Amino acid sequence: MENLPQVRLEKLQLVDQEEFIHANQAAFNYGALEEFGPRHTYFEEEGQIISRETILRSLKYGQAYWIVWNGKRVGGLVLLIDGQRGELETLFTSPEVHSKGLGFAAWKAVEHQFPQVAVWETITPYYDQRNIHFYVNRCGFHIIEYYNHFHQQATLGSKGKQSILEQFPEGFFRFEKRMNE
Repeated sequence: MENLPQVRLEKLQLVDQEEFIHANQAAFNYGALEEFGPRHTYFEEEGQIISRETILRSLKYGQAYWIVWNGKRVGGLVLLIDGQRGELETLFTSPEVHSKGLGFAAWKAVEHQFPQVAVWETITPYYDQRNIHFYVNRCGFHIIEYYNHFHQQATLGSKGKQSILEQFPEGFFRFEKRMNE
């Protein structure tokens, strides 16, 4: 097993919610702008890949954590846990700490902290090659489905309520990780 950086998950406190939202938006904007440049059409709201409303919805129904490394908040994640099923709503690290293994270390911390979860699920936009690589090649997820405007069931689980295609109109992948395989 590789030597992972030591990270800890720190439960998000309400007083830090705004900082978390801004850090989440900054991380995802960085990735989209790196991939597409400023003419990107996937912004949910003015200048933001992930709208404030989308993040607030995740925070309302999920469990949010800061990723802490060397005493500093370097990212965050939101989980939805329902018995033996879990959804990774979002996982982000600050662009300044990319490629240091912190996202993977945080994911391993999640698996360790929630051993009762037998199946994890997450999604990512079709264009986000960095995320696709991370989930498949690093974390052991499998691509289960590709959603686009041809797909008849473009609403997912607890995210439901709003079509996921409203968030990712050009399409997205759904990933799954079965823990005992």
